[in-house]
Amino acid sequence: MSIKYRAYTCLYGLVLGLALGASPAWAQRAAEGEQAEGAPTAQNLDAVTARILGEAIELYNMDNYAAARASLAELNIEKLSPYGRGRVEQLLAVMAFAEGNYAEAREHLERAISSGGLNEVELSNNRYQIAQSFMAEENWRPGAAALESWFETAVNPNSAAYYLLAGAYYQQAAEASGAAAERLFDRALAPAMKAVELTERPQEGWVQLVVALMLQKEDYRGSVPWIERLVAMAPDKKSHWMQLSSVYQEIEEFPKALAVAQLAYTAGLLTEDSEIRRLADLLVYNEIPYRGGRILEQAIADGKMNIDAALYEKLANCWMAGGEFDKSVQPLTRAAEIATTGDLYVRLGEVHVQREDWAAAQSALEKGLNKGSLSDSGYAQLYMGIVLLEQGELQEAREWFQRARSTERHRRQAEGYIQYIDSQDIADTAKPNAIAVESH
Repeated sequence: MSIKYRAYTCLYGLVLGLALGASPAWAQRAAEGEQAEGAPTAQNLDAVTARILGEAIELYNMDNYAAARASLAELNIEKLSPYGRGRVEQLLAVMAFAEGNYAEAREHLERAISSGGLNEVELSNNRYQIAQSFMAEENWRPGAAALESWFETAVNPNSAAYYLLAGAYYQQAAEASGAAAERLFDRALAPAMKAVELTERPQEGWVQLVVALMLQKEDYRGSVPWIERLVAMAPDKKSHWMQLSSVYQEIEEFPKALAVAQLAYTAGLLTEDSEIRRLADLLVYNEIPYRGGRILEQAIADGKMNIDAALYEKLANCWMAGGEFDKSVQPLTRAAEIATTGDLYVRLGEVHVQREDWAAAQSALEKGLNKGSLSDSGYAQLYMGIVLLEQGELQEAREWFQRARSTERHRRQAEGYIQYIDSQDIADTAKPNAIAVESH
């Protein structure tokens, strides 16, 4: 329920519950000199006033505000008893509120307060309605001030009041910036938590407000039990599961982050591309890469994923992390074909080196070098030299090492290989192993 709607319904209740307790039937009996049980006493409301107020209420309930006001205009409000003036002003307030005239509604409520005809409970309720009228027009600063003033004298304020106060500060903070916004977020947190604590079965939105405020303060660990509460309240809502998993990840409790995401996946809640990719990343990080690969493969087969180079690279990474180099070749080849640079072909060459498929490694590296736009062309040239060296192509390998030596990063290794080739007979089989290259 929005703050504005809550304020309206509470003010509507002011008329029904406090305002006039006088139905047209009661007004008729009063006009005939009878006293109905529970009705206002004669010293507070005379029969004529009661009749007119009863008619105005009936017209109000029919949404005929103009006629209701015309009926009330028959009364000389200055000559009414304090009790009568208070009731008339409250009815005028609720009609003004219903029409969106919040400033006018507040004026009538203030007049009802100053009439002298309201008891302590009614006075408190009217001050509360004034605060709520500011909320209804999204005038957060005076609304919060009015509520704070009301809290000073209110007896056992309810959870809704604390929620309204928290909402007023939250809205102000959202419109502010810097230190001012941080102070307002801080002021919102205590009443937001109090609103939930006072309610046996709080609304989901109330708990969400507490979570939002705690995350704003970067109190990730403190937010965990509140988000867990949201999950329990609405287990079918994916956003709560994802938020809980993300917070666990933020506080570096990665096994818990994975467990929550895996539960959501098992429940069929994770259906978006980004959600499934994140789950695969968590599985790899928690050293369960094979499952990540299986999940990605299934999602691709089910048409849930947006096909791009990064997706196939992620799938290949899952297989490689699990030591499944043969399974990584197909997705990495697909990724290299889609990519706009030759870098993934170089990675494919590295995989083929791990598989000791030197011809395939040479082919992949050639494609990468031809595609170009490499992030480190010297590395690709060095690796090409190593692959050719493993195949006994010493002079061709030397040419690639010569190219690689032009880069500062790979000069030392390239020169080492050149010196080796220059000192060896072509028939010599004792060559540096390919894995001696610095990791890329």
